[in-house]
Amino acid sequence: MVWLDVGAADAFPQGGSRVDLDDRTLALFRIGDDFYVIGDTCSHAMASLSEGELWDYDVECPLHGAEFDIRTGVPQSLPATRPVATYEVRLEQGRVMVNVDTGGGS
Repeated sequence: MVWLDVGAADAFPQGGSRVDLDDRTLALFRIGDDFYVIGDTCSHAMASLSEGELWDYDVECPLHGAEFDIRTGVPQSLPATRPVATYEVRLEQGRVMVNVDTGGGS
């Protein structure tokens, strides 16, 4: 497993943030003290999910309104029909770590 440090947990605001990590662009979501990471590109169209509205655990794509569960990457509404990649996240000494080996899909 390859765990990469994406930054201090305190540096991330509530809601979504874009994270560029190696050759990947990821969407990191903070809800309270919990962190979730998915692929940043909508599986329906080339839109940034980190720029979308967050409703509970669903993020709405800003382009066509498809919603994705940030815990699973599974689309919750059309027009998206394919999931986006999800990544395992953990906190280590106040730092957000992402397992880049766990991402699949987009």
